[in-house]
Amino acid sequence: MIKLYAFVISVFLIVIIFFRLPRESVGLGSFATQSDLLGSPRSAQKLLNIFTAFGVFGYVLSAIQLNFSNNSI
Repeated sequence: MIKLYAFVISVFLIVIIFFRLPRESVGLGSFATQSDLLGSPRSAQKLLNIFTAFGVFGYVLSAIQLNFSNNSI
């Protein structure tokens, strides 16, 4: 069950990182402002930062749990 949880968090983090808006690039930034996909760029960046932080925290916890379960004698 922990392996499935870690896999889902890994995929979630990959997707979230792809959605992050580049600051200097106009590629995804202009797309996000024209389509209003994630709201305003500033609020979208803040929301994605929060999701990324929770995702990384959950991944670290699941990695520690997997490590302890694999090292038990």
